[in-house]
Amino acid sequence: MTPLPKTRLRTRHFFAPNYNLHETLTSGQAFRWKQHNNNWIGIIQDHWVRLSARPEAIIAATTHPEPDWNLLKHYLQTEVDITEVTDQFPQDQYLRTAISKCCGLRLLRQNPWECLASFILSSTKQILHISKIIEAMAAYYKIAVTVPDGYPEIFQFPTPEAISQTSENQLRRLKMGYRAPYLKASAKAVAEGTIDPDAINHLPYTSAKESLIQLPGVGPKIADCVLLFAYGKQEAFPIDIWVDRALRELYFPRQQMTQSALESFVSKHFAPYNGYAQQYLFHYMRTKHTPP
Repeated sequence: MTPLPKTRLRTRHFFAPNYNLHETLTSGQAFRWKQHNNNWIGIIQDHWVRLSARPEAIIAATTHPEPDWNLLKHYLQTEVDITEVTDQFPQDQYLRTAISKCCGLRLLRQNPWECLASFILSSTKQILHISKIIEAMAAYYKIAVTVPDGYPEIFQFPTPEAISQTSENQLRRLKMGYRAPYLKASAKAVAEGTIDPDAINHLPYTSAKESLIQLPGVGPKIADCVLLFAYGKQEAFPIDIWVDRALRELYFPRQQMTQSALESFVSKHFAPYNGYAQQYLFHYMRTKHTPP
C-alpha cells in the first residue's frame, strides 16, 4: 500500500462551555479515541482528528484537505447547553452526585453504521478489549487517512460492504469470537439495504428500536446504545451491568425488582433526558462510585 502524503494541519476553535472532553471520550460511548500527550487523537469518518481541551473551548485539528467542521461540531455536540439538560434531571441525590463527579460529560453523535458495528462487537467485553478488536479490524482493511509526522498510523472504520464480503473465519481471526457472524450478517443487511441506518433517524423511538432488534446480535441494550449514541434519541436508556447495578443499589436497595419494573421506573423518573441520565449514571458507577 502506497503511503499517503503528509499534509498540513487545519484547525478550528469550537466554543464549548462546561465541556469535559476527558470524561466524554472515556465514558464508553466511542472506542477509537487515544490520548497523545495532552491531546486526544481519533478518526471521525474520513477525518483524522486531534482534539485539545481549553477553558470554554475545544480546538480541533485535522489533516483533511477540505475539513467538514459541521461534521465535527455535530459529532461533539458542542452546541448542547448541558446545564439546561442537567437542570431538568430529577432532584434525586444519586443523579446529582453523578453530575458533580462527572461534570461536563456530553453525549457524542456518531456515524450510525460505525456505532452499530462497534456495539455489536462490545457484547460482554470491557472497553479496552472492544477498542483492540476495532483497531485490529480497521488495520485489516487498511482504509488509510493522512496522519501528520509524529503520530501513529490510523485507519478508517470499514464499510458494511467490505465486512459483508469477508469470511467469518477471517473475522474470528480478528478476535471477534462469537460476534463475528453477527457482525457479518448485520453488515450484509446494511450493504444490501435490508435496513437503512439513515432512515432509522426518522422513526419514532419504539419503531427504531424494533427495526434494530431485527438485526443479528442486536438486543435491547445494544439497540438503545445505537439509538442514543448515533441518533440522540433521549428515550433510550441502555441497561448494562453498570446501570443495572446503579438502579438496584442506589434506587432499590434490598428490593427484588424485575427488569420490566426497572424499565418502567426509568421511563418515568428520568424523562425527558433519559439518555443523558443513563450516561451520567453509567460513567459514575464505572469510574467514581465507591460502594458503601
